[in-house]
Amino acid sequence: MRVGVTGATGFLGRALVDALHERGDEVVRFVRPSSPAAPGPIVRWDPARGDLDHDALASWGGFDAVVNLAGTGIATHRWSPSYRAGVKTSRTAATTLLVEALATLTAGVAVLVSGSAIGYYGDRGEEVLTEASGVGHDYVAEVCRDWEAAATPLASTGTNVALLRTGIVMGRDGGVLERLVPLFRAGLGGVIGSGRQWMSPVSLRDQVAAMLWIIDHRLSGPVNVTAPEPCTNRELTRALARALHRPALVRVPSLALKVALGTELAANTVLTSQRVVPRALEESGFRFGARDVAAVVASALA
Repeated sequence: MRVGVTGATGFLGRALVDALHERGDEVVRFVRPSSPAAPGPIVRWDPARGDLDHDALASWGGFDAVVNLAGTGIATHRWSPSYRAGVKTSRTAATTLLVEALATLTAGVAVLVSGSAIGYYGDRGEEVLTEASGVGHDYVAEVCRDWEAAATPLASTGTNVALLRTGIVMGRDGGVLERLVPLFRAGLGGVIGSGRQWMSPVSLRDQVAAMLWIIDHRLSGPVNVTAPEPCTNRELTRALARALHRPALVRVPSLALKVALGTELAANTVLTSQRVVPRALEESGFRFGARDVAAVVASALA
């Protein structure tokens, strides 16, 4: 299979590219000017300027799948009006540029797997959330809504468009564990806020396996990628402490987080409650290797 990948140098992108190569697929990376030199086939693009090498793209004829993982990190900086705008634009502009370019390919694209996140649902307390649940009302939900809307026009060309609503991905070499593990090893890990907020983690292995499954089975529409059994923050804290053989006695109050991160960033990320289940994936026949938080943590640290 020939698979195009944007965001190939990121945490998820690197793991996906490795998995595609391992099974013998041809990977075409979409490479920004600032990206390090990449081996193998590439298409140059610069979403910030609206530039894409259409000749290079057309030279490939068509794609069995394209996976769109491009976008600035939501929680990597304190939010300012300009940073908030940049977070949304980095996703919507890149996706729009990609979709418009792919629509010109004579041979077309069988599947577009376009990034999104469970932030789509907003802060929903105890409510169990499936792909049928409505969009939330906070900033992250707004970003995800517009990000998905930028991808859906490609469906009019006959492409299966899958909207990848990803949960909290846990793997050893990046993502949330890159920040949490050093704190827990130092004995500084602990419950965040009340600890009762719901979290929906997924192991990196299952995340990658799910993306391959979506490609191979040509799924379309929203797809939650989270372990089947969500957990509370308190349960996640206990699972990490147990796996790392460290105490987790520290409690980080909500007020302290709001002061450190800014009220809106804290409320939209670490304090939000999202109890998400992967109904579409399971109904399609996909089987998770790590179904609960203990298994997710064990897989991530293996």
